[in-house]
Order: sequence, then structure tokens, then C-alpha cells
Amino acid sequence: MISNDENFTLSMLKKIKKRPTSNNDVDDFEYRNDGEYVDNTKLKRKRTNNGSSSSTSSKKRSRLKPDGVVSSSSPKMSSGSKKPKSTSTEKEKKKTQSVSSRKPRELKKLEKTERLQYAMQAFLWWNAPSPPEGCQWRTMEHAGVSFPDPYQPHGIKMLYNGEPLDLTPVQEEAATFFAAMDPEGMHLGSPKTAKIFIKNFFADFKALLGRRHIIKDFAKCDFGPIQRHLNEQKIIKKAITDEEKKVRKAGTNRVLFHYGFALVDGHLERVGNYNMEPPGTFRGRGAHPKMGKIKARVIPEQVQLNFSECAPVPRCPMPGHAWGEVRHDPQVQWLAQWKENINNQLKYMQMAAQSSFKGKSDRQKYSKAALLCDNINKIRTATRKALRAKKTEERQLATAVWVIDRLALRVGGEKDTDEEADTVGCCSLRVEHMTFDPNEEGGDNKEIELEFLGKDSMLYKQTIDFGSDLYNQSDNMGKQVYDNFKKFCKNKRKSEEIFDKINPTMLNQHLKQFMDGLTAKVFRTYNASKTLQEELAKKEQSSIWKSLTASEKVVEYNNGNREVAILCNHQRSVSKAQETQLETLGNKLHTLKKQKKILKKMLKLITAGKTEKIPLKKSEKEMIEAAGEAIAKAKCMKEEAKTNEEKIAATEADEAAKQQRRDCNDAKFVQAHLWDKIPTQDQVIKKINSWTAKIAKKEMDLKHKDDNKEVSLGTSKINYMDPRISVAWCKRNEVPIEKIFPISLRGKFNWAMAVKPDWEFNASIAKQKWKPK
Repeated sequence: MISNDENFTLSMLKKIKKRPTSNNDVDDFEYRNDGEYVDNTKLKRKRTNNGSSSSTSSKKRSRLKPDGVVSSSSPKMSSGSKKPKSTSTEKEKKKTQSVSSRKPRELKKLEKTERLQYAMQAFLWWNAPSPPEGCQWRTMEHAGVSFPDPYQPHGIKMLYNGEPLDLTPVQEEAATFFAAMDPEGMHLGSPKTAKIFIKNFFADFKALLGRRHIIKDFAKCDFGPIQRHLNEQKIIKKAITDEEKKVRKAGTNRVLFHYGFALVDGHLERVGNYNMEPPGTFRGRGAHPKMGKIKARVIPEQVQLNFSECAPVPRCPMPGHAWGEVRHDPQVQWLAQWKENINNQLKYMQMAAQSSFKGKSDRQKYSKAALLCDNINKIRTATRKALRAKKTEERQLATAVWVIDRLALRVGGEKDTDEEADTVGCCSLRVEHMTFDPNEEGGDNKEIELEFLGKDSMLYKQTIDFGSDLYNQSDNMGKQVYDNFKKFCKNKRKSEEIFDKINPTMLNQHLKQFMDGLTAKVFRTYNASKTLQEELAKKEQSSIWKSLTASEKVVEYNNGNREVAILCNHQRSVSKAQETQLETLGNKLHTLKKQKKILKKMLKLITAGKTEKIPLKKSEKEMIEAAGEAIAKAKCMKEEAKTNEEKIAATEADEAAKQQRRDCNDAKFVQAHLWDKIPTQDQVIKKINSWTAKIAKKEMDLKHKDDNKEVSLGTSKINYMDPRISVAWCKRNEVPIEKIFPISLRGKFNWAMAVKPDWEFNASIAKQKWKPK
């Protein structure tokens, strides 16, 4: 039996379940209420092996028996007679009998999540009829929002001025939020951000404590006991057994099957953020002025649900509570909305990235960017003239358009730095963000250093030579833009805006005269897609391209992707894990090169006949067995652990066993180039060639990871580069799409997978009409 909560997805599947195409489909597979498919083919075999089927099977056996073969009832051959040669028919009979004696191959049993995924992939939304104009859907049904479990007090007391304090569950929860923060992390590890974080947290914490509470000074607060308790709980959780993991996974799946799917216009869609955000400390990005504030727990009364009138109202999962409001608005995509307490902004529960809603939005976005191909020259011609306009407003508009087009800056907008991080874009650039002639070369130098915090507080710092051929070509637009910046910054304080006569609304209105629906945001998508297509075309035209392997072509693709990421300033900070990985790769490369030298010396020794000097591989049997025994012992300790002390000991034993296994693998790698006995000359030559290929691959991997360690290739893939460019490139060059797009992106861009190898990003694709079949 399954619970009522799990019945939601099952009921939706039954609504969209199609009639079987034949009786065989019904007979072979039976769908049970627990979500499993029962294979009835074995039952069929049993039936056919009884009764009337026996005669049929005997006839088949008689047909398989070739002519002239002596049966077992025939008289035996004399001892002196020769054994007849086996004919081809006898060989075929043996082959047939061996095949028939094999056990039937069992099909892979798919989990329910996989079956649901295949069911959703079967719906091709681009071939389906569109909803009425202005509407996003005709009918929509879902199960509402999943809320986090209520807080369970742990009873560990924080210290104030060295004395333990009694706190209420709400106060203890807030103290636990702070204790969970990493003191060496990006928020508390930096003196600048730690000051903001602590100030905001303590203000909210004191509000929960009340005016008369003893806690007045944060410096006297000691969250150490709670922090030690949390660290201990982390260790205990690592001691989880395989059975406990299955139980936990089953619990997660129950929530997924109930809340993670919606029925939209008769087909199943995946829901994105169906889990309500849990309470905690607000982190923000960069030096956000509100980091550290306490995010309040959201209750159902704060939530508005949106679904069709014909759909049942989802049951509220919290006893004693009810949904705040129910709406039936087909003109919006969101399934639920609520207002969070940090920035007082609305948040939404929407469909997942692979849903038809997101697919339609992506396709429309890239088609609009492609339409810019036919209008870009017209825009650039008008911009070149307006750069020298008499009116300051016209010159600022033209300069801003040039910067957004050529430098791929975001448009920017006004922000309240008390409420949001001080991030800027083109229209909000200030004089302090520009440094003219940063290297103090003097003369006709036309360099400007741009330095500011962009989206997500990522640093944009580039020195741009506006006098170079790259930005002038034949129209000298780059030099004119430099002169305009000089005039815009003249007699202004550092805190004043450069584009003081315009704003994003005026800029977007200015762009609409060239193309319907054109905004500054479209330029980034256009430039990213166009740059990728041009970079890939350059590489395909090289003389050695056809001789490259698929892996080498992927590296070249990533190089083109990196150019797009640099253009769009898609950066990321280098994590400790990345640094460790690069160091490990470097050490392995050094070991491989050292091993190759030894192999070459071994070849010389074999040629000279001095085989006694060749080093042999040491036995690894004892080391492997010891590591296996340690892992087995740790697993037994996990299964037998009952108390927290036993679980901690089991976790420590498990980590020690894993380290022992890693040491064993390292030892095997160190002597992987050796043999148990003296090798032949051919064996050594073969291994030298193998090590040469390994070194080349490792060098390629190391260079690729080092080049891209500070660049986010995924951001431009997900949001800016038309996926059809990548799909066509893969088909054209026989590169598996899995090498370029992970499974999540293949699901998100399923609408782009059918393009032809010669597909190109141009205005013609925007004019294509998608009609349902």
C-alpha cells in the first residue's frame, strides 16, 4: 500500500495513461499500485510448456533435427568403424541448442523516477498545440509546497560571559544558525564581511531574546558548545548504514513523488523548487549589506497557490494551518508564491528547467537574439553617427549601446546600497570605476581600466585599449568612445555617475526603434552565441582538425566556450577542492614522466642483455587484503553501532579504511609501469607507447582545468549560448553530445536536439514558424 500523499503522482499518471496498442502489451507487463511493472512473460512460458503447447514444441524440435542424423535409438556403431565427420547442419544444431539453453536475459528494472522521466520526455511540447493567446496553460494541477520539518531542540546551551544560558526553542534555533557557520568561510573568515554578518545577526538575535534578556554584548557570546555538538552530529551521520540510506532515500522519494510533479494540459511536468526554503542566516553574494540576518520560517498562511479551477485544492501539509490564498490565473507560470522577510520580495515555486515553460522561454530568447543578426549593422551605423551628436543625452545613449554591444556589459540600474549589494552595470557606472591611462604611458594612449563589482558581486577588472584595431577597424568608433568618456567624466566627483543623462528604461526604449522587443539584455545572448559559432568555425578550418580525436575536439570546444565566458565576465572563485585536484594531477603527471624514463632505461638494459638490473614489481597482495579487511571491519562497526560513541568510532574507522585504500591505490600507481617478471622487449616498447599517450592526455587535462579554474563555462552554456550551435557542432564532428552537455542540460534543451549538422545561428531561424504536427 502507498500513502495518500504518494497517490498524487500516481493519479496524474492514470489520468494521462494511454490505452495499450495490443493485447500483448497488457499481457506482458502489469502495472501495480506500488509503481512496479510485473513481467508476465515468464508466466507465459510456464503456460506454453504445459498442455497443447508441448506438441508444438516437439514439432519445433523435430524441425530442428537435420536429415541423416542417427537418433539415440539407432544401433551403436561398431568399434572398428570410423567416426563420421560432423556436418555443417550438426554444427548449426549444436549452436541452436546452446543458444536455447541459455537463460533469457533480464531487462534492466527502472526505478520510478526513471520511468517518470521517460514519460515526460515522450511529450514533445514543440509539436503540441499552444494555449490560448495570453495564457500559459489551460489546466494545471499540483500538490502544493513541501515545508521543512519543525525544529527539534537539542538542549545544548550556549555560554554568555562563561555561564550557560537557558534559551527557548526559537532562540536556540537562531543560536544554532550562527554556530553552523564556518568561522573560516567566506562570510566569517573575512574581516570585512564578518563585521556586517555579525552586526545583522546580533540585531535579529536580540529581537528574539527580548529587551530584558541578559545578552547585551556579542563579544561575550560563546557558541562553541553548540558548534561542537553540530560537528559531532556530522560525524555520527557519516556512520549511516546501507539500510538506513535506503530508508532515507525512500523518504526523499516520497516527497518527490507527491510534490515534485504537476499535471499541465494533460501531461506530466517536473516542478522545480517544491521544497520551501528552510529558516537560517541569510548569506547573500559578495558583501551584501543584509548578510547575517535571520530568515524566518515560512508557514502556509503566507503562501498563495495557483492552479486551474477544475483541479482539487492541495491538502495543507501542516496540521492546524491553511493556505493563505488560492488563485486560478492561467496568465502566469508560477505554481505558488510567498514573500520573504529579508528583502520583502516575492518568491515563486515554478516548473523545473526541463519543463515546457522553460523550453518555450529559452527558444524565444535565442530566436530573438538570432533576429538581431539582420539588424546589428543598422544599429552600429546609427550608433557611429550618434557618438558625435551635439546633445549629451544622444551621445550617452550611443556610447552605452557601443559598450553593451562590444564589451558585453549588463545594462545596470539604480540600487539602494543599504538594501542590496553595490553591484553596477553600464548605466550605473561611476567615475571611480574608470582609470584613464592606468600605466601612465602618456601621449596618445587611449587605455581605460574598468574595475567594478558586477552581478553576484563578481569583480570586473579589464584594461581596454580603445585605440586598438579591434575596436576601430575602419570607423574609429573606439577612439570616439574614449573621447566621450573623457567628456562625461570631466568635472565630476568620483561618486557621480558617468551616464547621468540616461537610465536603463531610456536605453531600452531607444533600442526598440531598431527592432521590436529589443533590449540591452538581447545583446549578451547574441554576442555569446555569435562568438561561439565564430570560434568553433575557426578551429574547424584548421589543417589538423580532421586528425584530432573526439577528446581533443572537446578541448577546442571548451576553448571557444572560455572565450565567451571571458567576454561575458563569467568568473568563479577557485575552491580548495580545485587547488587540491590540480596539485594531484600535477603530481600524477610528474610520476608518469618519471616512469617513462625508467621504461626507456629498461629497454636499453634488455637490448644490452643486462636483464638482472631490471626492477620488478613488489607484491601488492598484502596491502590490498589489509585495505579490504579494514573496510569490511568499518562496515560491521557501522551496522553494530548503537550509541553515539560507537557511531563516532565507526566513522573514524571508516575514514581510516578509506585512507588506507587510497594509499593502496597510490602505491599501485607508483609501480604501475613495472612487471612481476622480466618483460620482453616488445612488452616494454608497448608500455612506453601507452605511457606516452597517458602523459599527453594528463597534460591536456591539467592545462584544461588550469585554464578554466577561474572561468565559469557552465553559465554561458545554460543561459547565453544557443544550444543548437553546440548540438550541430557535435553532429558535424561526430562528438558525443554527452561530452558537451550533462544530462541536466540535455533535458533542458531537448527541443534543440533535432537540428541538422549544417545548422547556423542567423536571422532565418527566428523567422521559422513552429507548428504542431
